Amino acid sequence: MPAGLKDVIAGQSEICFIDGEKGILSYRGYDIHELAPNSTFEETAHLLWMGSLPTSRELDDTTREMAGSRAVPAEIVAIIRHFSKNAAPMAALRTGVSALALFDPEADALTPEANRKKAVRLTAQVPTLVAAIARLRNGESPVPPRTDLSHAANFYYMLFGKAPNSTIERLLDVALILHADHEYNASTFAARVTAATGSDMYSSVTSAVGALKGPLHGGANANVMRMLLDIGDISNVQSVIRGMLGEKRKIPGFGHRVYRTEDPRATHLRRMSQEAGAREGNTKWFNMSVEIEEILKTEKNLNANVDFYSASAYYVVGLPIDLFTPFFAVSRMAGWTAHLLEQYADNRLIRPRAEYTGHAPDLRWIPVDQRQ
Repeated sequence: MPAGLKDVIAGQSEICFIDGEKGILSYRGYDIHELAPNSTFEETAHLLWMGSLPTSRELDDTTREMAGSRAVPAEIVAIIRHFSKNAAPMAALRTGVSALALFDPEADALTPEANRKKAVRLTAQVPTLVAAIARLRNGESPVPPRTDLSHAANFYYMLFGKAPNSTIERLLDVALILHADHEYNASTFAARVTAATGSDMYSSVTSAVGALKGPLHGGANANVMRMLLDIGDISNVQSVIRGMLGEKRKIPGFGHRVYRTEDPRATHLRRMSQEAGAREGNTKWFNMSVEIEEILKTEKNLNANVDFYSASAYYVVGLPIDLFTPFFAVSRMAGWTAHLLEQYADNRLIRPRAEYTGHAPDLRWIPVDQRQ
C-alpha cells in the first residue's frame, strides 16, 4: 500500500485535472494559464460551482450575490472578541466557520439549491471572518465589508481599512484563482469524507479548515517567508542555503507530491512577486527568492511550488505571515464547496479499508494479576 495513499485513485470528479508530469492544472477543462491572466475570482468560483464559465448576466448575478453575502452575524464577531489574542488565526477561523452554522436557518438543508446558496455564503463570509480575526487580535474594530469592491479588493479593505491599488488588487485576485482548487488534496478530501456521511456543508468545510491548518498542507508559504527573514539579505543566500543542503535540511517551497516539473501556479506567482515588489519599491525578497531557486534547480533539480513565490508576494503587500494560510482558505473555500456540491449530488459513504499490520488475532485474555 503506498504511503499516504500516494497516487491512489479515491474517486471521480469533473472539477479539477492535474498532470504532474506535464505540469498541467485545469479547472473544468480550462488551463490555469488561461484563467490566471484573464479571469476573476468571482468568475472562477462560478465555473467551479456551476461547471461552465458564466454569461455576462450570470457573472453579474454571481458577483452581486457574493457581495451581498459578505456580512457575518454580529454574534459571530462577539464570539471572536472572546478569543485569546494569541490564538492562531487558523484555529480561530476553524471555530468561526463552525459557528456560522448556528446562525444559518438552512444549515442542515441538503437540497441542491440550499447547498448552492451556502457555497456562495461561505465563500463570501470567510474573508470577513479572517479580517475580523486579524483586526480584533490587534485591538482594532472590524471593518464592515463593502459591496462595491471585488472579492479580492474587499478582503484587503476589511483587513487594512483602505482599498488596494490596482496592482495589489490584481495580485490578490490572481492568487485567489491559483489557489481555488487542487483536486483531491488533503483538505478537499477531508471535506468530501465528512459530507459523504450525510453531514452538512458547514461541518464539511470545518473539516477542511482543520486539515489546511496542518503545516504539511497549508502552512508552507509561511515557512518560506520565515526562512527569507532568517537569511536576511541576498549576500547571505549562498552560504545559508548551501549550508542547509549540506545538513540535508528541507528547503520550504520546493518539490511537490504531484508535480514533477514546475508547478504551473508558481509560473504566475513568480511574475506577481516581481511586479508587486517593483510596485511597492521593495524587490529584496523577490531577488533573494530567485537566487534560492537557482541554487535548488542547479544542485537538486527541484522546482519551486505554489508556496515559494506566494510568500514574498504576500509579504511585500503587507499580509501578515500568519494570515498566509487563512488567505489560502479564503480562496480554497470556492473549491471545497464545489467538491461538496459534487459529493452531495451523487453521494456514497467513503469508507476505505486498512491493511492490518498488527498481531495475529489469536491472543488470549489473561487476568491482570497474572500479566508480566
